[in-house]
Amino acid sequence: MVMIAVVVLLVAIVIGLIVYNITIHKKIQKFKNLNQKVTNLYVVQDFMNAIGETSSVEEKIKKINDVLIERYEIKYSTIVVFDGAEYQVKASNVDRKHWDSLRSLHDVDIFKDSIETATPKYVTVNNEHERLPYQQMEFGRAKSAIFFPLYIDNVYIGYWIIESGTPHDFDNVDTTVLEVIKQNIVSVLKTVVHQKTLESIVRKDLFTGLYSEEYLYGEGKKIIDQYTVSTICMFKIINIQRINKDFSRELGNKVITQISNYVNDNLAQEYVFVRYMGPKFVIAFSGVEANSVADFLNDIKEKIESMQIQLTDQEIATLNMEVNSTKKLGKELAKDVAIPRLNFVISSYYKGTGLEEVLKKLEEYLDNADPNESDITNI
Repeated sequence: MVMIAVVVLLVAIVIGLIVYNITIHKKIQKFKNLNQKVTNLYVVQDFMNAIGETSSVEEKIKKINDVLIERYEIKYSTIVVFDGAEYQVKASNVDRKHWDSLRSLHDVDIFKDSIETATPKYVTVNNEHERLPYQQMEFGRAKSAIFFPLYIDNVYIGYWIIESGTPHDFDNVDTTVLEVIKQNIVSVLKTVVHQKTLESIVRKDLFTGLYSEEYLYGEGKKIIDQYTVSTICMFKIINIQRINKDFSRELGNKVITQISNYVNDNLAQEYVFVRYMGPKFVIAFSGVEANSVADFLNDIKEKIESMQIQLTDQEIATLNMEVNSTKKLGKELAKDVAIPRLNFVISSYYKGTGLEEVLKKLEEYLDNADPNESDITNI
C-alpha cells in the first residue's frame, strides 16, 4: 500500500510538473508574442519616421533596410526593385561585389516559382562546405536565406531577401512576423514610388525660372525638414487678371517675372521659393518661426507694391511687329504702367506632418479671400 501511495504521489507530482511546465511555456510564449508585437510597433513607427524624414526616395529605402537589420538583428538584408527596365539594388548591407548576383535572383530557377506564386522561398545548406544555389563566386558569406517577392496592388515590383551566415538559421523563424515586415516594406515602397513620381515631374517655370509646386515635395522638403519648425508663406498677385485684361498679357508676364526676381534676389539660400500655380507663389522659411518673418514680408510687400512695371519701347515695338506680321487680332501695345498688389498668408509647418495639407489650407484662404484684400495674414 505504501508503494502504491508513493507511485501515485510521484505520478501526481510528474503530472503537476508537466502542467506547470506547460503553463510556464504558454506564459513565455505569450510574453514572446507580446514582445514581438511591441517590436513590430516600433518598426512600423521607425518606417513612418523614415518616410517623413528629409531624405530622397533612395535614402528612405536604405533607411528602412537599416531599421530591419537593427530591430530584427538580421545579418544581411537586401531590397531589389524592378523599375520597368532593369533590376536595381535599392538597399543592402552586403558588400557591393555581390550586388550583381543579388540583382539577378529573378533568373534563378528556385526563385522563379516564388515570384510566379507570390510566396516566400527558404533555402539553406547542411554544412559549411556547401553553397546556396544562387551563389556564384562567394562561398562563406551566406548559408541560409529567405526570398520574398514584392507586389504593389498585384503588380510585381521586385524582391526582398534576408540571409544568414549560419546553416538552417531560419528553420524556426516566425514567418508571420516576416510577412508583416514584408507588407511594411511594400507600404513604404508604395509611398516612395509616389514621391519618385513627383520628383520626376519637377519642372522650371518658363517665365520665372522657378521650380514648380512638385519641387516642394521632393528636394524642397529635404531642405525644409532639416529643421523642426518652419514657416510656409503663400502669396498671390491679386490684380494680375486685371493687368492682363486692361493692358496686355505680355505686361502681366513681365509683372510676374519682376516680382519673382525681386523676391528670389532677397531670399537666403536655405529658403525655398517656387511658383505654386498661376499668380500664386510659395516661400518656405526653413527653420524660422512665423513671428520672425513679419518684418521681412512687410518690407517685400511694400517694395513690390511700389513698383511701376512697364514694357520697354523695344519690347513694345517687337511685340507690335509680331502682331502685325502674323495678322493676329488685338490692339497694339502701348507703354502702360502696372502696379502689382499682393495678398500674403502664412502658417507654421512642423517636420513630419503633411506639407501638402498646410499648402492646401493656405491656397484655400487666398482663393476665398475678398478679391480686394491685400494683407499679411497668419492662420
